[in-house]
Amino acid sequence: MQITADKVVSFHYRLSETGGELLESSYDTEPTLYLHGHKGLLAALEEALEGKKAGDKTTISLTPEQGYGVRQEGAVQRIPIKHLHGHEKLKNKLKPGMKVAVNTQHGPWDAIVLKVGKFNVDIDSNHPLAGKNLDFELEVVEVRDATAEELAHGHAHGVGGHHHD
Repeated sequence: MQITADKVVSFHYRLSETGGELLESSYDTEPTLYLHGHKGLLAALEEALEGKKAGDKTTISLTPEQGYGVRQEGAVQRIPIKHLHGHEKLKNKLKPGMKVAVNTQHGPWDAIVLKVGKFNVDIDSNHPLAGKNLDFELEVVEVRDATAEELAHGHAHGVGGHHHD
């Protein structure tokens, strides 16, 4: 089955900065799952996967504009610690340089901690990969039809079904 709109795709990936070392890999965990054509993945990655099928491999290089954007200087914000994803577990563990997820109205947003206070944290709201040229190695594991529920929700559901936070 080929990857087209409304197919659920699972894939493994390796991500590195162009000319640099490996930044992330999914090979030691479950494959990444997404609903094709529903903006659940970077547009350039969806485009690279279009028409592929299980077992296919591809490599793609992304500019910052195609990836996580150009770094915005001065993108520092002070936010209440309670707005961090999993803030209960993070209490007393926050340190400058740590990657955190900020709960926003558009879902979690990755940021880097700059300074920690008692109730607030200063973050760099640029995505940690903003401004970087990135190389992705992709390997399609499975392609299947989306369920009616997945189509209604606009995203893939993992093993065992629904996994909303």
